[in-house]
Amino acid sequence: MTYIGSVDQGTAATKFHVFDETGALMADAAQDHEQIYPEPGWVEHDPIEIWENTKAVITEVLDAEGIDAAELAAIGITNQRETTIVWDRETGKPVYNAIVWQDKRPTDRIDELVEAGWEEKIRETTGLEPDPFFSAGEIEWILKNVDGVQERAEAGELLFGNIDTWLAWNLTGEHVTDVSNASRTMLFDIHDLEWDDDLLAEFGVPEVMLPDVRPSIDEEYHGVTDPEGFLGVEVPVAGMMGDQQAALFGQARFEPGQIKHTIGTSCVMQMNIGTDATISEHGLNTTLAYQQTGEQPRYALEGEIFTGGQVIEWLVELGVLEDVAQSDELARSVESTGDVYVVPTFQGIATPYWDPKARGAILGLERGTSPEILVRAAFDSIAYRARDAVDAMKADSGLDIDRIRIDGGMSINNFLCERIADVTRTSVDRPVVRETTALGAAYAAGLAVGVWPDTDAIRDQWKLERSFDPVSDAETIDTEYEQWQKAIELTREWP
Repeated sequence: MTYIGSVDQGTAATKFHVFDETGALMADAAQDHEQIYPEPGWVEHDPIEIWENTKAVITEVLDAEGIDAAELAAIGITNQRETTIVWDRETGKPVYNAIVWQDKRPTDRIDELVEAGWEEKIRETTGLEPDPFFSAGEIEWILKNVDGVQERAEAGELLFGNIDTWLAWNLTGEHVTDVSNASRTMLFDIHDLEWDDDLLAEFGVPEVMLPDVRPSIDEEYHGVTDPEGFLGVEVPVAGMMGDQQAALFGQARFEPGQIKHTIGTSCVMQMNIGTDATISEHGLNTTLAYQQTGEQPRYALEGEIFTGGQVIEWLVELGVLEDVAQSDELARSVESTGDVYVVPTFQGIATPYWDPKARGAILGLERGTSPEILVRAAFDSIAYRARDAVDAMKADSGLDIDRIRIDGGMSINNFLCERIADVTRTSVDRPVVRETTALGAAYAAGLAVGVWPDTDAIRDQWKLERSFDPVSDAETIDTEYEQWQKAIELTREWP
């Protein structure tokens, strides 16, 4: 039997999965890490804790299943994107905590850039809407606010990386990233596949601290594990993708116009748009999806939705729900929300509005508004945000969208899947293997070392668990969606 390992380092936890050559999950383990909130709007992680957890979950899986590390054909890495780490080239010690993608401290700086006329340059070069979400502002903050770091970076003493680079460096000693992660820094030219000199100069980032950018499916390998390290053998690290691109790959969305939608703490929708980097005119980001050695890169349109399943978790914290598992039953117990709208813009709002200062609200409350109505309205908010992204993708691509492949932790909720199908007027397909992010990284690594000959072989392994088709009256849905758009505008006017 052939084994492929996959490190899935997420916002809340680090996981390790082992798949076989059929794409079946053989074993996995997970370990949470601390969420650090030094000030309101700031979010950090401890990079050392993440690395220690990575070693722990890999060791746990291999030991529990009796798998020798030498039996791993390859390892893939997928990761929370944008999260920024700067560390000492010699000692490996971070100069500061990892600044997480949710962090808002670069907000004023991004506003300054937009006011100074940088918006078009950033969008045309990087494919991204200027936003504190991306790495550039986080790197600049560390360089300017941690004593001596700017000078040390310019002297070549420090390295920058997102989580993929940090893990690859610790596993292999190589300072590398892939095109999908590089495209999330707001410093990378997605057309020429190189770091952009103008943006590096504006953010004060020395190129000497940046990683080498490699294909996602790297037949020459991103590196091999250190035989003197905790695994004790050399294993190729040959697949590397940001988490959302890995989910697109794991869902076998290889053709232009094909979509996946990941619903977790946050939500991200991606559409494969092929080899042309179409810049969105409707509030989406254009991002690198993946690249295989010797081939042209594939691009994607991406819709970011900062608040997904966390709105349901929030209702649990408030006591509206006993637990998340109860949410499906409560939402079904009422036929409608009675014009109550939950707008969960806890961290600002992204696609297609891009307003980091927007705040959340519950609109349409009456004395008779019940917990059941609030739960249903919370689910509807996730579905409405999916439609925000779908409509923008239709407008940008000119393509009809007939199916969405769905994944992520919240995709297990049937009511939510039904509402997304209804609100987007699009059939929703849920796969048998729901760990599509980890599977995508495993596919990338396995493809690089020859476990699978091509993407056709991967496509053949995708299996449907259940489909959800639109059933509600389209006119009613459109009316409700128009009200949703009004609700969004009200939250953007506060305070």
